[in-house]
Amino acid sequence: MSDADDSQHRLPSLAHACICLLGLLLWIAFGLFILKAALHGVLMLGLVWVAANALLLAPSYSKIREAMLSGASRAMPAMFIFLLIGIVIVTFIQAGTIGTLIYYGLEFMHPGIVLPTGLILCSLMSLAVGTSWGTVATGGIVLLGVGGAMGIPLPIIAGMVISGASFGDKMSPISDTTNLSALSAETDLYQHIRSMAYTTGPTYLIVLILFSWIGWGYADQALPQERLDVLLVGLEQAFTINIFMLLPLVVLFALAMKRVPAEAAMMISSLTAGVMAMIFQDQSMAQVVTGFYDGATVVTNVETLDTLLNRGGIVDMSWTYTLAVIAISLGAILEKFGFLRVPLEFFLQRIKRRGALVASTILTAFASNLAIAESYISIILTGQLYKKSFDDQGLDRSVLSRSLEEGSTLLTALIPWTTTGVFYAATLGVPTIEYIQWSFLNWMNPLIGILFACLGIGMFRKKTDSENNVPAQ
Repeated sequence: MSDADDSQHRLPSLAHACICLLGLLLWIAFGLFILKAALHGVLMLGLVWVAANALLLAPSYSKIREAMLSGASRAMPAMFIFLLIGIVIVTFIQAGTIGTLIYYGLEFMHPGIVLPTGLILCSLMSLAVGTSWGTVATGGIVLLGVGGAMGIPLPIIAGMVISGASFGDKMSPISDTTNLSALSAETDLYQHIRSMAYTTGPTYLIVLILFSWIGWGYADQALPQERLDVLLVGLEQAFTINIFMLLPLVVLFALAMKRVPAEAAMMISSLTAGVMAMIFQDQSMAQVVTGFYDGATVVTNVETLDTLLNRGGIVDMSWTYTLAVIAISLGAILEKFGFLRVPLEFFLQRIKRRGALVASTILTAFASNLAIAESYISIILTGQLYKKSFDDQGLDRSVLSRSLEEGSTLLTALIPWTTTGVFYAATLGVPTIEYIQWSFLNWMNPLIGILFACLGIGMFRKKTDSENNVPAQ
């Protein structure tokens, strides 16, 4: 907030700011857990509460509207990406890209490698579609059935699925949380992904080794080939399956490596997938174009697969899109009128070291998840809280965005009452409390992030015009 902005309204006192924030958190907790109301409605009334508090400071309502419009303007690139994510998902399904990933993953599985193979499969699927929820609801269910039939405990399989799905959701350039974290920290999307690689890469290798070691203990279990055959035949009947069907995924990754803007990369890979759907999967142009909004329509004659593959499209992203509109407006008011800055400046005076700042960011995002039960809001609010502190410490905003993902995107899956925790438990049929210890990536990555921060690893300096990003000394 600039001095010019401050002159237009009073800043809240510390007591007023704390009352506003505490009232917001208590209302959201009450609305979600006691009333069991829809999150959008609860957050909308939260927006009214925050706006009412801002009216006590603003000379007119127009200043509140300006704050919301300013927040929406900054968020428009990510909001457009939310819509493109739905298009990428549906076209990748129509082209047979997702079906091919599932097919090859199932065909080459062996009991001794089902856990590491499943981890890699879920990681690739989540990278391709940019959503852990979609991966858990597709490949996750298949892997749970296959692994369970082999005698592998379901909580271990669930932990493996969630670890792989969370990795892709965290690292994919088309993930909503990845884009939202970059947006909240106001950093470049690809710089955000590169920053995450410093902590997520080593964590992933450790997790892969752990699941390989655990999985080897089940190497002598019998593979239920007859159950796999039903799924494989269903996929063969619905799609043309061959390695060439992975081209849209290759195009997406190649464009990302070339640092092509995310919107262009997603649209080009989607168009590639759409053309392939018409050429190889007997999809008409009308079906492909209609699917942009409505999602995929797949008939495999296997109920499980039909449920898994009929999704995507703009309509599938409407929940995230509309929630982001409300949350960003709320966050913009909190930031503009100092409700976040005043208490933050009071508490951050005690944080002098960069490692402590990163640890505090991760723990704040986690605490927000505990209280608010929704990672999207946690990412936005925590990002608003800590931007100035990272600037003051001379740290690049990508370190902030990385910490947001580690404290929010990953840890939300381990909280039984968050939307993500509830979804995973219901979809996989494994209680959250049972898969927590096996979701290695989700709880190890934040710990490694804090450790690396304390050691000064991957702590990038704030960019200047005359230098590139290099680790801070």
